[in-house]
Amino acid sequence: MFAQRPTVAAATALILLSIAACSPESGPTLAAPDAYAQAQAGQLTLIDIRRPDEWRQTGVAAGALRINMVHPQGGSGFVQQVVAELGGDRDAPIGIICRTGNRTTRMQQALHEAGFTRVYNIKEGMVGSSAGPGWIARGLPVEACPRC
Repeated sequence: MFAQRPTVAAATALILLSIAACSPESGPTLAAPDAYAQAQAGQLTLIDIRRPDEWRQTGVAAGALRINMVHPQGGSGFVQQVVAELGGDRDAPIGIICRTGNRTTRMQQALHEAGFTRVYNIKEGMVGSSAGPGWIARGLPVEACPRC
């Protein structure tokens, strides 16, 4: 029986690695300072995809559009709002940010599936994650949003 346990553990590890390998590939990422620099240079449109209550809690990355991913018309409404903000240009470079990079990973894939070609994930988010310390901890400018 003990001889089977390592085999079961090895098989379980192999299955978990296979699942991770088959998960949707995440797209390109940007560190928060790089996203800020590109936005300031007019080379990137920043979009904060969080909810209004989150915008009020932490503020919004300076210059970012506020487009709640939990759109009243669902995912298609979110995509259509992004399209409208970009003047219909699905090739325009955009950087999306959320709290810690989890939602941006999902929305990056959704935007890619909707035909957007240059969507960058700011994976460290506003408050930090394993990808980095976050927009706020890096001391990047934040705009208050008391009436969001």
